[in-house]
Amino acid sequence: MKQYETMYIVKSSLEENARQELIAKMHAIITEHGGTIDKVDEWGMRDFAYRIEDMTKGYYVVVTYTVDVEGLNEFERLMRINNNIVRTLTIATDEKKGK
Repeated sequence: MKQYETMYIVKSSLEENARQELIAKMHAIITEHGGTIDKVDEWGMRDFAYRIEDMTKGYYVVVTYTVDVEGLNEFERLMRINNNIVRTLTIATDEKKGK
């Protein structure tokens, strides 16, 4: 298993409860595939540097997690097709000890 970090932006028009449900649902994908959520950092509402689909701001979330490739692929696939997630960026941080 490898450790990854994903930053994603949730639509600003989403209400607080719906946003928290979406975040929990996305992170559950990782744990359902045998991974672990190591850290969640919610940056909150931020302005965009440029307009994205007529939006000027979004809710930023950064999550660090450990998962296998299958879990990562499913996580990224479901984030891409979710209409409430504007953008995502995933990077591999380092190899998890104890493989």
